[in-house]
Amino acid sequence: MKQREVTVVLCLIWAAILLYGEMLAFWLPPLWTCSWPHLLIRPNSMMESARNPSDYVKIAVVTDPQLMDRTSLGLAPKSLALETAQFYTDLFMRRAFLASILPLKPDMILFLGDYFDGGPFLSDEEWQESLSRFRHIFSLDKQGRHEEIQVYYLSGNHDIGYESVYTHRPEAVNRFEKEFGIRNYRFTVGNVEFVVVDAQTLDGKQGHPQDILASSTWEFIKNVSRDAQSHPRVLLTHIPLYRRDGTYCGPNRNSPIINQIMLFKNGREIRYQNYVSEESSNLLLDWIKPVLVLSGHDHDQCNITHETKFGPVREITIGTVSWQQGNLYPSFMLLSTSNSVLPNGSSPEEAVQTHLCFLPNQTFIYIWYIVLFIFTNLALLLWPTGGIGVWHRLLECGKKLTSFNIFRSETKEKDEDLDCEYDMIWDAEGSMHLVKRALSTPNTRSSEINSKERGNAVMRPTARKNISQESEMSLKVDINANDGGFDHMAKLPPRGSKSWRKILIQRLVRTFAMLSIIAAVNIPLYVILLFKDWIEQ
Repeated sequence: MKQREVTVVLCLIWAAILLYGEMLAFWLPPLWTCSWPHLLIRPNSMMESARNPSDYVKIAVVTDPQLMDRTSLGLAPKSLALETAQFYTDLFMRRAFLASILPLKPDMILFLGDYFDGGPFLSDEEWQESLSRFRHIFSLDKQGRHEEIQVYYLSGNHDIGYESVYTHRPEAVNRFEKEFGIRNYRFTVGNVEFVVVDAQTLDGKQGHPQDILASSTWEFIKNVSRDAQSHPRVLLTHIPLYRRDGTYCGPNRNSPIINQIMLFKNGREIRYQNYVSEESSNLLLDWIKPVLVLSGHDHDQCNITHETKFGPVREITIGTVSWQQGNLYPSFMLLSTSNSVLPNGSSPEEAVQTHLCFLPNQTFIYIWYIVLFIFTNLALLLWPTGGIGVWHRLLECGKKLTSFNIFRSETKEKDEDLDCEYDMIWDAEGSMHLVKRALSTPNTRSSEINSKERGNAVMRPTARKNISQESEMSLKVDINANDGGFDHMAKLPPRGSKSWRKILIQRLVRTFAMLSIIAAVNIPLYVILLFKDWIEQ
């Protein structure tokens, strides 16, 4: 395989890796690994088998996109590093939404909060810019686009903050509600009621400036509890409910367990919390009586069960949809909610079925690119100049294998030669002849000494005369050469050799040329794949 063939092979490998990493990897969830949960369950009775797929409402749940901004990495606003990080993070989520979620054709989308990273601390101009990015990523910036899909939003701590933010930046709540709607509400989908709660205000203390917000949240919860529960309820909260330290989160979690932390400002105002307090969590569960709790905030998957007065309640914390938020395996969730009354004997939990879906590991994809780049450089730099005759050698090996025969007659011929010996005979003119004769018994020592033979060759007088003349002639030539001071080694041309520096420079030039060809083919392909999904269609 010569250099040209190696370059072609590397071009094809790069093209295949780019097509997979930038496009095909996002097609896998809807094609192979992800499906609506009601399609995965086998019917157990004739009544279940008679149910139509249209009896279910399909809901996709997304959380914690947390769009990067100047507060994320401490980079200067509008800097190249920040713009690059924002572009690749936004592009991943846009591809995930367009290629992994939308092809599943959901009827509804739930966003569980944290749409921005530094939402409460952004100026109005910066906040509007982040809002435009959010709409573009999830194809919400055009009127009429996916208008058949209903969208519901929750507030997150990175959107409106905690108690300490409310005290100093009340406009953060106002602009969020103006764009995304009220923070506490409920809606019914099919035969299931969803209750949305602003978890950031649940632990507000009486007498604080946040008291009005906390009171409004708890007043909403009380009203829900007073109403007759005619449908199974699903509680939606951005911050997970209380769990004991070290609680096992199930096999889908990839990062260490996070324990409860509550930070206060000035000793009173909540600045941060990992989970809702135990007291508030118990009140929520007792008053709302949900069959399922969905939450975000943790950035990783967690599946636990809460013990309540009316029975166990399952809570599913969904991981972030962004690959830049500390989770190597971004995810989203599919919900199938019953669109009709459940048959007698069915448990309320059967009204809501869930399935967790994982997105491509973008970090590993970039590691593949780096490893392939290193391999490409080494292959081009170390490949022999004359190439390696791979196909020629394979053909030669095949011919040798096919021509090899353990039953050939060569062994027999060699065995016959072992029983014979050859005599060198010189005739009167000095010509040598080989005469084959059978091997005889060895001669005695005395006959070997007195004989005129040398080994098995019989030297005749004429042959000895010719040999002596040739020896005398060669001796004269050597003597004359030495007398004349002739150095035969000095007349030999010097052995050809290249300086290692020259070889290294030639290899580097060749490697650069081959890399330029590979780049000329694959960089345009990469750019096309980058902007194929980014440009509005």
